[in-house]
Amino acid sequence: MPRRQITPAHALLFAGILLIAANLRAPITGLAPVLSMIQASFGLSTAQAGVLTTLPLLAFALLSPVAPRVALRVGLERALFAALALIGCGVAIRSAGPVACLFGGTALIGAGIALGNVLLPSLLKRDFPARIAPVTSAYALTMGLAAAAASASVFPLASRFGLGWPGALMSILVLPVAALAVWWPQLGRHADAPPAADATARGRPVWQSALTWQVTLFMGLSSFVYYVMIGWLPSVLTGSGYSAAQAGALHGGIQLASALPGLLLGPVIPRLKDQRAVALCAALLLSLGLLGLMCLPAWAPLWVVGFGFGSGACIILSLSFMGLRTHSPAQAAALSGTAQCVGYLLAACGPPLIGLLHDAAEGWSLPLAVCLALTLVIAALGMLAGRNLRVPM
Repeated sequence: MPRRQITPAHALLFAGILLIAANLRAPITGLAPVLSMIQASFGLSTAQAGVLTTLPLLAFALLSPVAPRVALRVGLERALFAALALIGCGVAIRSAGPVACLFGGTALIGAGIALGNVLLPSLLKRDFPARIAPVTSAYALTMGLAAAAASASVFPLASRFGLGWPGALMSILVLPVAALAVWWPQLGRHADAPPAADATARGRPVWQSALTWQVTLFMGLSSFVYYVMIGWLPSVLTGSGYSAAQAGALHGGIQLASALPGLLLGPVIPRLKDQRAVALCAALLLSLGLLGLMCLPAWAPLWVVGFGFGSGACIILSLSFMGLRTHSPAQAAALSGTAQCVGYLLAACGPPLIGLLHDAAEGWSLPLAVCLALTLVIAALGMLAGRNLRVPM
């Protein structure tokens, strides 16, 4: 989008995109710091608590293919508004009291985030076609900062300020409410011209392209490794001699570090003829972080920052590929739906599978080695997905 075309309407649209992004991780990451309180409150087993943490990922996977159809019927703006409404309702219901509300609200949050995850790349392809990478970087940065803020604030609100876990989690409601208010003016835009008007909606299915599966598996395996670390890093660190407080601080550090690539990659990606080098470097940072945790755990802060930076770069690349590898908003939505469906299915499998492997191996060396091997596959997939190609129409 050339500079001369920037108007107050574009600025409001951009602000709305950033506020939507703030809702796409924080309502989930805010759960982990108070999970032990929730377990004690309802008498949940570890397995039941594990279901609570993987439920949003399963919702992402199951509903991602549906999101483009929702946009075709009602338009992108209204579909994104509905996503925010679902997240807001889910946040409120989750803190309502009964255990059914806890799980039901979490599922609603996952459904809303699934819609937002899939449809934002399509919106960027339509409204910011010349600035896909910078805008994607900006919303990935916002997403990471909001997630880090939620993780850092929920436990103090619950304990030190006496809100308990319901009040602390309810405080996250400010994010969807603010986003709904700012997004409201967009409902009059493009509502009668959804992506269904695009000829690619009737063209070759994106899943028939090898490039689609390269993008999908790049996103899926990087999400697998990321959510394994989100789920098990505190246990890995305490097993290496760190205190629970230190492990918790480093856990937050991963999320903060994952936001940092948003400051750097936005200006860089448009200047490159392709994204192969960036994808390779991002995957190798994942490898270095895991190798460091295995061999030199005393330097864990360094490895955590490196891993977080690499995972954040992989997220930005995955989301950017939705627009950069497609011809139209409809095709971008289809690629996004496919990649996020498969990607989040893989991500949902990661923590329980690696947990079982830990129990079988009675330690973290083998699980970390498996994740390290996967990062080498991610590097190869990044080299393929990073080529300057597009999914055939």
